[in-house]
Amino acid sequence: MMMDSKDLEAEIHPLKNEDGKLQENLESQAKKEDNLKCTPLQSRLSRCRTVVFFLSLFICLLVVFVISFIIPCPDRPTSQGMWRINYNTAVTYDFLAMEDINRDRIQDVLFLYKNTNGSNNFNQSCADEGFSSPCAFVAAVSGANGSILWEKPAAQDVSLVECAIPQPRDSGASSACVLMDRPGSFIAVNSFTGETLWNRPSSLGRNTSILSPLLQVPDLDADGVPDLLVVTQEGKEVNGYIYSGSTGHQIGHRASLGVDGTSGSLLHVTRAGAHYILLPCVAGFLCGQSMKDLYEKVTGRDSPLRRDLRWEDMLNTTNHKLLSHSSGAIHYLMNVPGKGGEDLLLVSSEACVLLDGQELAPRWTISTAQVLRKPILGHYKPDTLAVVIENGTGTDRQILLLDLSTGAILWSQALPGLAGDPQSASLPTADHRSAFFFWGLHELTSANQMEPGDTQHSLYMFHPTLPGILLELVNISANIVAFQVALFEPGRHAACILLTGPASPDTPGLVSMVKHKIQDLILSSRVIHLADGGPDNDQAIRDRLSRLRYRSEA
Repeated sequence: MMMDSKDLEAEIHPLKNEDGKLQENLESQAKKEDNLKCTPLQSRLSRCRTVVFFLSLFICLLVVFVISFIIPCPDRPTSQGMWRINYNTAVTYDFLAMEDINRDRIQDVLFLYKNTNGSNNFNQSCADEGFSSPCAFVAAVSGANGSILWEKPAAQDVSLVECAIPQPRDSGASSACVLMDRPGSFIAVNSFTGETLWNRPSSLGRNTSILSPLLQVPDLDADGVPDLLVVTQEGKEVNGYIYSGSTGHQIGHRASLGVDGTSGSLLHVTRAGAHYILLPCVAGFLCGQSMKDLYEKVTGRDSPLRRDLRWEDMLNTTNHKLLSHSSGAIHYLMNVPGKGGEDLLLVSSEACVLLDGQELAPRWTISTAQVLRKPILGHYKPDTLAVVIENGTGTDRQILLLDLSTGAILWSQALPGLAGDPQSASLPTADHRSAFFFWGLHELTSANQMEPGDTQHSLYMFHPTLPGILLELVNISANIVAFQVALFEPGRHAACILLTGPASPDTPGLVSMVKHKIQDLILSSRVIHLADGGPDNDQAIRDRLSRLRYRSEA
């Protein structure tokens, strides 16, 4: 029988087989010894990693402890819910502006008043700045506690003022308040310090009427700052004056707009990116001229600005009139957001019309009886713009909330009011709607006494989530010169500012500025049910609306 080759090999060479096994045993023993040598090294590395981990954790905890308990956190200023400041024997202007002047993350208030001397804290007089008494003071008031941050005599009298005007970086001021002095000076004041940045004589005549707010126009002198346009009327002629926004120097000379316009001019940008000055004309017409044409008139040089060929076709080359879409005289003209650009909202004595911002074709029209105040925008539905129209006067006054895109009436309410009531206001809320604020008579049912001295103004609040409820927040009998609702701290609290003073600028008296926190006013408000029934009692309604959160404008 044949033997297996391996067995035969083992039998022939027995010693060789034993040597192989011995060699394998020696190699295995060597590997075990190497493993035993490596084990202490790995153990030491593991212990080192553990020590490093816990040391890093200790250092992190120590840093957190130092930051949290040893290094003091900056004090957050306490914002008072209500404060008041008074000036005796003074008059004031219909002007309020908001800006964080002292960098405490709370909005502060800029306003104007006319007096012989400033407040006792600053002890300034008109003569200090070369003005005769009385003169116009600019004052900045802390939104947190009502303390005066700065004030100074700025002009003899003020005919025009605009704040938040950008300034060059090398000027030391990020923004300025620009004032037009009635005798004819053009003045810029640092919004944060009150320092006069520049003071230029203007070329306006004594019998000149200003037809516009101070309009910011594209940078025409290439200094990196928007320039300023003033539209005036001298006799029957309407003129435009362009000033440098950084220095106040006049750019070129005055130029006639060639229109017979009235007050309320507006800067509008077409879909093609062309800038046009629009203003109401007689007989319900809308007049306009391109900024390119105006700049070339005043300087005699070419302008990089554009013309819109479609608009040039619509404009009458002789009298600069656009096609009339208005019945009766135009009272208000404003830009509103539209599809792909800005549309135009036009309010006349007989109708309210939304015009396409490019074609000037009516999107919708609603008849109105008499609108005495400029419309405001807000959100009735989440993220859907609405426009507030105050239609009618006296006991016939009605508040209308219209869908801006269609003109449909979303909400309406009769709210008797006086001709001297302030303009309505709105404030965005966290639910992407808006809270609306209207002024009216103290008693909604009383229509007998309509004289300002015989009744009180009342401030009402409305929120679209409760369409059958109005809150009467506050009532006041003093003459209200200016009113504004603003978010003083992002995500924290909203407040309203009331500026009251004499009705006539020729009769000095008590001027007061008062801040009221909206949440505090809601908790003490009177609930007015516009319809019978409702699931909540009055206190539940107050509690619900007091929990509203407000947000900044987008």
